[in-house]
Amino acid sequence: MLLNWTVMILYNYFSAVFVGPGYVPLGWTPEKSQDCIYLQYCKVCQSYKAPRSHHCRKCNRCVMKMDHHCPWINNCCGYQNHASFTLFLLLAPLGCIHASFIFVMTMYTQLYNRISFGWSSVKIDMSAAKRDPRPIIPFGLSAFAASLFALGLALGTTIAVGMLFIIQMKVILTNKTSIESWIEEKAKDRIQYYQTGETFIFPYDTGSKWKNFKQVFTWSGVPEGDGLDWPVRDGCHQYSLTIEQLKQKADKRVRSVRYRAVEDYSGVCCPVTKGVKTFFTTPCTEEPRIALSKGDLILATRGLKHWMYGEKILDSAADGGIRERGWFPRKCVEKCQYDSETDQPVDGEKKNR
Repeated sequence: MLLNWTVMILYNYFSAVFVGPGYVPLGWTPEKSQDCIYLQYCKVCQSYKAPRSHHCRKCNRCVMKMDHHCPWINNCCGYQNHASFTLFLLLAPLGCIHASFIFVMTMYTQLYNRISFGWSSVKIDMSAAKRDPRPIIPFGLSAFAASLFALGLALGTTIAVGMLFIIQMKVILTNKTSIESWIEEKAKDRIQYYQTGETFIFPYDTGSKWKNFKQVFTWSGVPEGDGLDWPVRDGCHQYSLTIEQLKQKADKRVRSVRYRAVEDYSGVCCPVTKGVKTFFTTPCTEEPRIALSKGDLILATRGLKHWMYGEKILDSAADGGIRERGWFPRKCVEKCQYDSETDQPVDGEKKNR
């Protein structure tokens, strides 16, 4: 049984690694040219982003139904390998639970045969068993230490990977991805901020957990659909989510604030020369850092106490359309002083957007 766990875990793991998430074809455009206004354009892939797809900076491709980029499989979790990845997250804790049971019973039986109970003390003799002088496998002090260490690894893996499995099942049963859950939260925030009175309905949730489950897990192992067109619920259409993404992108431009770099920053994760607080409060994220030179302009969209996230303002003709986004220390920049009202929207304009 333990070997069966191992085979199934490795099979699903390597399936998630080598099958991949599925990528939007380079140069892809929707069948109807008028639908392009509802989609974002990816300058790297030279194609429109299909519904539910996102560009991964590490894979350098637009990924179909992208959930996240997983460093443990060195690939994205998306449309084609979502089922394999989730099964791996299920089978790994089950195999570790089985292994933990073996470790616990082994240590219990071996220690029980080596314990001597005296009037004043309890002694453990690890050299040999008291009641079984010829054990099948020698169990000495080194074997006990190795078993205890392996038990700790098995229990840690069970808890950590088991939590990831629960998270994945939650998004699968609602037919969402981790990114789409975040988009839905930002949609509620945008509607509340501008008091538009609209209601955002996530278009891909069929309303049935079983139907949502079957879109990912099938008997053939191949998920439903082609990764580009998706069934939607009543009252929504194929581009309901992409339209919301365009609204949020426009809203982010409105809320962004322009800063100018006053110090050079090399782009290292934990800069030593920018202060102790900046060093120890570096963002715990895979998002990149951007190098700054004195005089650079940055549009900041969000920030922490000692760090900010934004996009460097570049000459689009000179850089070929490549965007530089990432985190940078707050003490390296200062807020720009605007010369005219047209440089930044006023509060009333923000509220009426």
